[in-house]
Amino acid sequence: MGFPTHRLRRLRNNAVIRCLVKETELSVNDLIYPLFVEKGSRKKTEVKSMPGVYRFSLDSIAKEAKDVEQLGIPAIILFGIPEKKDPRASGAYAENGVVQQALRAIRAEAKKILLITDVCLCEYTDHGHCGIVGKDGSIENDPTLELLAK
Repeated sequence: MGFPTHRLRRLRNNAVIRCLVKETELSVNDLIYPLFVEKGSRKKTEVKSMPGVYRFSLDSIAKEAKDVEQLGIPAIILFGIPEKKDPRASGAYAENGVVQQALRAIRAEAKKILLITDVCLCEYTDHGHCGIVGKDGSIENDPTLELLAK
């Protein structure tokens, strides 16, 4: 007969013991709510690849963030949809880029929520890569790091 010959159930005996020895607990404090923002006004556009998820225009993103904060969710990660894309991802570090404007609008309404931004450049480049593409088609790390630092 193989090991184990007996299965002891003492750690599953009652709810108090199970609570004491459980390894993983998930609560609202572990959540980060994704929000997608685009320029414009009075827009709420469903993201076709993610049913029930929407892109909000700048004039409505702060209200959405406030609603998330009132649910007790402690953090938001913001993804921007720029009006135009270019090879150097200039919308990612533009003073009045869509995410930058959204951050200011959200902070004015939702004072306590943690704001996180996506620093990948792919959503801002016209070629869709996460970095600067060199003449040979490869990603150039050093120029990409300079843009990420901005």
